[in-house]
Amino acid sequence: MLNHGPAADVFHALGDPTRRALVEALGKGAKSVSELAAPLGISLAAVVQHIGVLEKSGLVRTEKVGRVRTCRMDPRGLNELERWISQRRAEWNRHLDKLDEYLLAEELERKGNAQ
Repeated sequence: MLNHGPAADVFHALGDPTRRALVEALGKGAKSVSELAAPLGISLAAVVQHIGVLEKSGLVRTEKVGRVRTCRMDPRGLNELERWISQRRAEWNRHLDKLDEYLLAEELERKGNAQ
């Protein structure tokens, strides 16, 4: 069965180029939904939907004051992604260490047989 944990939500959120553009824009500072929509050339409704996905993933927080919804990056949302990447890196390092041991043993055996 597939693991649909928090990292999957972050990957899903970042899998869309529009959402990546929103994350990049918010990385420069808080912005209103209309400020985010203007350079993208998409409707406010579409931006709100994308922001909803980013909020669900934990990458973005929003706050509504009056009629203005302000969006901010939440760097803690990247923690799940970092954790997932670290786990994969550790797995691959273990595999590569085993391969290195095997190749070293093969080389030593080959040199021993050549003498």
